[in-house]
Parts: sequence; structure tokens; C-alpha cells
Amino acid sequence: MTRRRLALVSGQFVPSNLVGAQRARLWARYLPEFGWEPIVVTADPEQYEEKPDPDLEHLVASGLRVIHAPTWSTGPVRLVGDVGIRSFMGCYHALSGLAARREIDFVLITIPSNFLAPVGRMIHRRFGLPYGIDYQDPWVNPFPGSDVRFSRAWASYTLAGLLEPWSVRDAALITGMAPGYVAGMLERNPEVARRAHLAFMPMGTAPEDYELVRALHKKPYLFDPADGRFHMIYAGALLPAGFGVLDAFLAGVRALKDGSPALARRLRVHFVGTGTSADDPNGHRVLPRARQAGVDDIVGEHPARIGYVDALNHLEHASSVLVLGSTERHYTPSKVFQAILSGHPVFAMLHAESTAVDMVRKAGAGTVLTLTEHELPAPAAVAAALAALMQDDPAGVSKVDRTGFDAYTSRESTRIFATALDEAWARSRATGRG
Repeated sequence: MTRRRLALVSGQFVPSNLVGAQRARLWARYLPEFGWEPIVVTADPEQYEEKPDPDLEHLVASGLRVIHAPTWSTGPVRLVGDVGIRSFMGCYHALSGLAARREIDFVLITIPSNFLAPVGRMIHRRFGLPYGIDYQDPWVNPFPGSDVRFSRAWASYTLAGLLEPWSVRDAALITGMAPGYVAGMLERNPEVARRAHLAFMPMGTAPEDYELVRALHKKPYLFDPADGRFHMIYAGALLPAGFGVLDAFLAGVRALKDGSPALARRLRVHFVGTGTSADDPNGHRVLPRARQAGVDDIVGEHPARIGYVDALNHLEHASSVLVLGSTERHYTPSKVFQAILSGHPVFAMLHAESTAVDMVRKAGAGTVLTLTEHELPAPAAVAAALAALMQDDPAGVSKVDRTGFDAYTSRESTRIFATALDEAWARSRATGRG
């Protein structure tokens, strides 16, 4: 089988510990099975601002070609932090070299970093290569501060509104974690919906990642799994639209503390990587809210991110894995896959329209409380669900039905992605646009 060659552009890649880096890592592992040879084009890891995770090197496909593009430093005076901006020209020149030597057949940019997206159309206009953009998050999306004129948030939002329509105009392929991630873009750019091939696939997760973690025999350091307590862990960032869900969960913990104090004394909830920045050990965002709810004796926070391998190891040793979603209906947290594969019951609070609801329920992997933009679970309902989870048979997780879980693995995600690449590449050839 003749393989076509894909330049997979990702602002972050191993050893980056950011979740955005995992999309490219996992796709690159499985793409050769489906007829595509990946070449990852990414920033120089020496210029990443976050703490690297060297253990991730064990999870990269053997023999993968990775091009680290020249990247501006943030020092000595930090003017620009976004790695997509700092590596933009480096990635463009790396892609230009690959295209000039006819080493690639397609360019795919996975965002964030959103500011790398225009490089696809630039390569297309110069060399005629088809390109696509993968949305791990919506691009033009209002966030706190974006309505304050001339603020940094306002400038970023305004620039996104200018760059996105230019970047997607000639795209042969648009992909995303779920349809809601690109719905706004397609409404604003209806011609893209007509011309581009559209496909959607979740992040998924690879069981092989857990196999590696188990083989390392690492001990968790955030809690002692043998201390007789019920340890629940949430690992990952909190989105702005997720703080209302967090507050509803904390109110439920308070209701459990008031109604079942003996049970609450056994509970310990650990929030990890939820701080204001990746490496700030004092950037607490959950702990102040826990204090306000009166549950800071139960809820703790390790605000700085820990390594991906360390995160999986802590999920592996927890009593339960907590997944908190968002009041945005399109949001499907990728962490639900790691939660299900941890082998421990999942406790999730998700938007009723999130695709993750069915994932957890069909697998029988735990408890899901649903919410909407206007209605969150009542404290009593959260407390009752927590109590039921803590008193349930701890061996109940062995009943998880994984027969349908293949649909949510990274390998299946990659198969869908590769099929979409085939279609987009063929269509571009047929129309003379690639």
C-alpha cells in the first residue's frame, strides 16, 4: 500500500505536558496503520514555558519523524507567550522545505495554538498542497475580559475574528473533537461547510498508555491509597464555563458533610493542575471556592500541573475519578477516556448534550449527573450520588462494559481521521485545489 505523507502541525508536542500535545502524539502512533506517514512539525521544546514531562518520550511511536522549528524565546523580556506565534515563521519555513522537496501530500494544523492555523493556507497558496484545521477547542470564543476594549483578552478575541475566516477559506478538511467545536465557525463561514470535508472524532485514549504506567510501578505522591480514605481525583484544567459546575459539586460536598458527617470524613477530593498557570504552585483557583463552601477540610488542590504519566498513575491508584464538564453544550472533556480506563468508578457532572454522557453510561463506568446552561444539579442530588458511590461495592468497576469502548479509543479516532484525510485529499485532487 502506497502511503501518503502528512505534515501534522502542533504547537505543542512531547515532552510538553499540555493536553493539546496529545492529539498529535496519539494520531502519529496509529496513522501508518491507515495509509498515512506522519511528520510532526512543532515548536522547539527548549522554548516551552511549561515544565516538560520526560516520561512522555516513552509514549511516542518508534521512528516518528519530528521537526522542531526555530522558536523565539520569551526572554529576557516576555512580550509574547503563545508558542504558536513564537514558532510561526519556523513552522512555515519547515513546511515550505518539506513541500518544495515534495515530501508531504497534506498539511493538518491542530489547534490550539490557534495562531498557527494560517500557516496551512499560506502553504496551500504557495505550493498548492491541500490543508486542514483540527479544532480541539473553538477558536473565536468569547472569554472573560474579551469585552474590555484594548485589553489583551480583547485583542486576542479581535485578532481571532480576523484570522479565522482567512485561515479556513481554502481548507480541504475541517475536523474537531465534536460538531459543536466548529459550529460557530461554519455559521460564520458557510462556504467552508460547502467546500471542505467535515469529520469529528474525540481525543480518545490508548490503553497502551496505562500499560506503560503500570509497568513503571510508580507510587502516587499526592495521597496514600492505603490510608483507608476514599480518594477522588480531578486532573486537568478548568474552563471558564466550568466554574459553575465546580461550585455545584462543592455545594454537594457540603451537603454530604452536613447530612452524613461520618461518610464525609472518609472523603478526600484532590484537584490537580487546576491553577492559574501550569507551573505556579500558589495559583489556587479551587481552594478559595472550597473554603467559601466550607469544605476545604475535604477538598485540596495541587494547582500546578503534574506529568501526564504521573497523572495516569494517580488515576490508577484513586478510589474514584472526578470529571467536571462545562455549561457549554459542545464541550466533551477528553479526560473522560482516561477516567474510564483507570479501572475506578467515574463521578461525572456533564452537560446533558455532551457526547461523554453516553460514553460513561453505556460503559457502566460510573455515575453521571447532567446539567444545562440554566440548571445545575442540586446540592442534595450531588450529595446523594456521592454517598451512593462511596457505599457501593468497590469491585463494581469490574462490571464495566468495554465491548463498545473501541469506538472511543485513539486508534478508532485515528481511523476516522485517516478516512477523512483520504476523502479530503481525493476531493482536492478531483477539483484541482490540491
